[in-house]
Amino acid sequence: MTPLPDSLLEAVAAAAVREGLADAVYTRLASPLGRLLVVEGREGIVRIAFAEEPEDRVLAEVAAALGPRIVASDRELAAERDALSDYLEGGSTVLELPHDLRLMAAPFRHKVLQELHRSVHRGETVTYGELAARAGNPKATRAVGTACARNPIPIVVPCHRVLHTGGKGIGNYTGGVHRKEALLRLEGVLLG
Repeated sequence: MTPLPDSLLEAVAAAAVREGLADAVYTRLASPLGRLLVVEGREGIVRIAFAEEPEDRVLAEVAAALGPRIVASDRELAAERDALSDYLEGGSTVLELPHDLRLMAAPFRHKVLQELHRSVHRGETVTYGELAARAGNPKATRAVGTACARNPIPIVVPCHRVLHTGGKGIGNYTGGVHRKEALLRLEGVLLG
């Protein structure tokens, strides 16, 4: 069977988005952090996955939350691709993309990620304990760690900026400690 031309697939994806027939659109992006899978719903980006995460599992997770009509399109997500690339390659110091945290269903975890996105900017860090207090429960440091570990939109919702309390290292990261270090270096928090 002959594969369909990319131009036809892009045209079908564009028509699906334009007619409101797509529940989500996804693209793959080569970046300094490795390949990223970026998925956007009607309200904004809902998921960013690193190369180690099985693509079919990520898309199934999105389909379960948003609906099964998911189409691939580099063209429909060109602005998001450009913004992420520019940020990750050091060309921009601001990354503001529409996003939707509906994949984070647990209310406190959702609140933690909202607070993190709202209040911890490039070049800043926060400890798990400080973020727990900002989110309204100072004793919930482990819940903050879980929220960061399950953050469906890393980079955009900057869980890489959350560090261990008491200077015990930088902590873990869904994409791996090497990616957390790279992001913190990019943002001027770590030198070298």
